[in-house]
Amino acid sequence: MRTRTIAIANQKGGTGKSTTAASLGIALSMRGKRVLLVDADPQGDLTTSLGWDPDRLETTLSTHLEKSMLDEPFPPLEGVLRHKEGVDLMPANIDLSAADMALVNAMSREHALKTWLDEAKRGYDYVLIDCPPSLGMMTVNALTAADGVLIPVQAQFLPAKGMTQLIKTIGRVRRRINPNLAIEGVLITLVDARTNLARRTEENIRAEYGGAIKVFESTVPMATRAAEAPAFGESVFSVDRSGKVAAAYAALAKEVIADAPRERDTLQSAVCR
Repeated sequence: MRTRTIAIANQKGGTGKSTTAASLGIALSMRGKRVLLVDADPQGDLTTSLGWDPDRLETTLSTHLEKSMLDEPFPPLEGVLRHKEGVDLMPANIDLSAADMALVNAMSREHALKTWLDEAKRGYDYVLIDCPPSLGMMTVNALTAADGVLIPVQAQFLPAKGMTQLIKTIGRVRRRINPNLAIEGVLITLVDARTNLARRTEENIRAEYGGAIKVFESTVPMATRAAEAPAFGESVFSVDRSGKVAAAYAALAKEVIADAPRERDTLQSAVCR
């Protein structure tokens, strides 16, 4: 199996990108897949949630991007951290903000992340990139490096409405830079099944996008214990293995593995224009 790179993206904050990156990655690892997580957010939420202090790390994603922009040789897996739940992590910290600004004036600025990742991903089955909550250069770099995009969207009206802009950005990247980029699917997160709003929002997303884009059958419910997991540097599988959130991410991993890219590609071409 060749490495499949998935960018987890939404310009809206609070949609569960970092939780999804960690939980899906560990769920894939539990199914025997070799997984590299890439924290591409200067806030370092994914790094923090897996138990590391970003400010104490000497080598992070920004180190590799700087070397890539300068065309300087550097070991591609330098700084990769091994988490006890079976996934590897390329961490990030606030230094990534400076690298993001430097990319604006760099040659082949959209390809800096891809240049590093083409070397680093060897030996992995999946790479999951946790994108920042913006549509800036770092997100464009992630979309350039990715085979597919997984879009977490909160089960509320405004976050769902904002998904349109992201889909337009994906379409532009696909036309101009990465013609093989596909939409992996939309993941509905933070679902409060007790409210009519959550149910209506899910129904609207499936009705509006489901004909052209895969909307995962798995949805991620709200759960207090799952929200506490990052405080322990662990995933929901460690904190609440038998809970509904763990079951949702386990089911999502099964869908991701089973889904064939060629089946998505013919469905979504009109949406990505």
